[in-house]
Amino acid sequence: MNATPIVEARAASLIYPTPRGRIIAVDAVSLRVDPGECVAILGRSGSGKSTLLALLAGLCSPTTGDVLFDGRTWSGRTLQEINAVRATGIGLLLQDSGLLPGLRALDNILLPAVLAGKSHAEAVARAEELLGMVGLRDRWDAYPAELSGGQKRRVALARALTNNPAVILADEPTGNLDSTTGNEILSFMRRAVDDLGQTIVMVTHDPVAASFADRIIFLADGKVVQEMRQPTPEKVLDLMKTLGN
Repeated sequence: MNATPIVEARAASLIYPTPRGRIIAVDAVSLRVDPGECVAILGRSGSGKSTLLALLAGLCSPTTGDVLFDGRTWSGRTLQEINAVRATGIGLLLQDSGLLPGLRALDNILLPAVLAGKSHAEAVARAEELLGMVGLRDRWDAYPAELSGGQKRRVALARALTNNPAVILADEPTGNLDSTTGNEILSFMRRAVDDLGQTIVMVTHDPVAASFADRIIFLADGKVVQEMRQPTPEKVLDLMKTLGN
C-alpha cells in the first residue's frame, strides 16, 4: 500500500440536475487501484459503474470529491497534460471494440503508437508482438468486418496495450460475447496482468467475469457496498444474493 495508486477516487460524487430533481450517479465513492492490480467493479445496469469508470478516466469531472491519476487530480492538470495522459497512460477497452472499419487489424493496433510519436517501424513491431499475444498473428491483414466479435475484442485489447499504458479501463469486456469467447478475452486480460504487470480496472455485471479479478468492488445505487479479495464465481454469487444484487 506504499505505492502511489494508478487511479484513485476520494469521496467522489457525480450528480446530474434534472427537472425531476437530482440524479446521483456516483455517490461519495472512495477507492484506490495500485500498480499491477486487476480490479472489477461489479453491479447491475444503472448502478453507476460506467459513470465511475468515466470519472477514473478523466472523461468527466466529479461534482464533489476528487479523482486522481498517478497521484495528481485530473482537475489540477492542464488540457495538454490530460490529453498526454489519455494518449499514453490509459488504454480504453470498449464493449463495441471501437475499431476503425477501414483499417486492418495490424493498423488498428499500431495507430495509438504512431499518434504518440513512435516510429512506424517501432509501432509495427509492437503491433505484431501483441497480435501474437492475443493469438491473431495470422489475421493481421483482416478488416474488422472480417473478424468475429471475439476477434474484434482481442484486437481492441491489443490496441489498448500498444503504448504500455499505466492502466487499462475496460467497459464490459465480455459484453455480447458467448461464455467461451468471453473467457478467452478474460484469460488474455489476466495474462496481461500476470505476465506484463499491467493494471486493469473493468466494469461488469457478470460475476464470472468479475471473478478473474484480484479484487471486486460491489456497486449499488452509485455507492460502494462491499469489497471482496481473491474471488471465485461461487463466492461472488453468494455475496450478490446476500446483497440483493
